[in-house]
Amino acid sequence: MKLVLASSNAGKLEELRHLLADTDIELIAQSDLGVTDADETATTFVENALIKARHASRVTGLPALADDSGICVDALNGAPGLYSARYAGEHGNASRNIDKLLDALEDVPDEQRGAHFYCVLVLLHHADDPQPLIVEGEWRGRILRERRGSGGHGYDPVFLDPELGRSAAELEASLKNRISHRGRALAALRERLTWS
Repeated sequence: MKLVLASSNAGKLEELRHLLADTDIELIAQSDLGVTDADETATTFVENALIKARHASRVTGLPALADDSGICVDALNGAPGLYSARYAGEHGNASRNIDKLLDALEDVPDEQRGAHFYCVLVLLHHADDPQPLIVEGEWRGRILRERRGSGGHGYDPVFLDPELGRSAAELEASLKNRISHRGRALAALRERLTWS
């Protein structure tokens, strides 16, 4: 089964391919098929994921899987949220996004730095699928005062998993993939898939 991933994010592609490695699903990046990113014009994660999945499926004629995710910080009323990838203005500049987040939380005490990663996955069998498969995952933790670790991507170096006492960037990929917001969403998706 071929499935187009409605994203050009190499980190997401690698993570999702790893999580689907034991299925018969072949995940193909939309960029490999000449599909450009859709304009994310909605105001919720699920609506943006639907926009991306419909766009990729319509252009390729293939079933599509889209992810929309971000980090939501309690002390910032859920920001950066939908705008996580472009929080500092430039899309995908993780270093600048982290700097802006740390600046915004500079005076916030550790016990008030709660945050969670959120992910919604949408699977469409075709572009006009009236019954998209929608699942979500959440990973709770808190924002550190400085970067720790060299793995992962995005906000991983400043996101602390309190149970493990390590940042997301300090976790082995297999562990992170299992407990992360995306890993939890994909586990929920796999439970409902009839293809794997």
